[in-house]
Amino acid sequence: MGLIVVRPLLLLILKKVTKLGLFLMMGFTISACSKTMSWKEEVQLSDGQIVIAERLYNLGGYPAIESRERAALDMTATFNLPSGKIIWKTDFRDSVPEPNSLNLIRFDVVKGVPYIATYPAGCIAYNKWGRPNPPQVLFKYENSQWKRITLAELPSTLIGTHANVVVGRPATSLLKSVYTVAGVNEENAGIDEGPNKTILREPIHDGGQGTCGEMIYDGSGGWIGIGWFKERPNYEACLKYCEQEKMPAQYCPCNRLFKGNKS
Repeated sequence: MGLIVVRPLLLLILKKVTKLGLFLMMGFTISACSKTMSWKEEVQLSDGQIVIAERLYNLGGYPAIESRERAALDMTATFNLPSGKIIWKTDFRDSVPEPNSLNLIRFDVVKGVPYIATYPAGCIAYNKWGRPNPPQVLFKYENSQWKRITLAELPSTLIGTHANVVVGRPATSLLKSVYTVAGVNEENAGIDEGPNKTILREPIHDGGQGTCGEMIYDGSGGWIGIGWFKERPNYEACLKYCEQEKMPAQYCPCNRLFKGNKS
């Protein structure tokens, strides 16, 4: 009789535990789809003034089974100046044709005007921003918005200066809530004194991108090397290749590549 009484009780408990386990697993899976990481950091400007920046990353899933860090979806940096807050934001989606995916190097204020120096985060981003060399993208805060500027428009006092913000993001397991100026420098210590850390004046070999060839958007969320089009023997063959790749006319590079030689 004891066995008859205990067995249903065990089954009931097991069913409840199983349901609870499934519920927890479902909850974990849903929460695992997105996550955020944030911190504050001291930003020392070229005049010695220190301002506080608030950094926020929205994260997606793990890009590969062996990945230890989630993929970054977007990043927002809020700089708290005496005159008010200024916000910088970038997203990291390669699937859109618009220029994006920038990593901050430096934030500074010269004669009351805020400036930002960044570099493209990856080969596709480098192509989106027109393959700049020096491989950095610069901005000036004007009329309440960020405007891209040339190196010649950047104050000369900022040329050669180093990163004064945490470049990229810290490892999740080592993330601190606050980084002092010394902490920012320590976090960036492992970065070479190159375009990912220093505002350069002169071009560098291959734009510092190594084997990153010129690529164009294919109109459907992907990117393709322009060499596939350049190697076509003529304009008609190039157009045929665009059709083969199902590339919309506005993204097909044949008119540009074979301009003046369409016969």
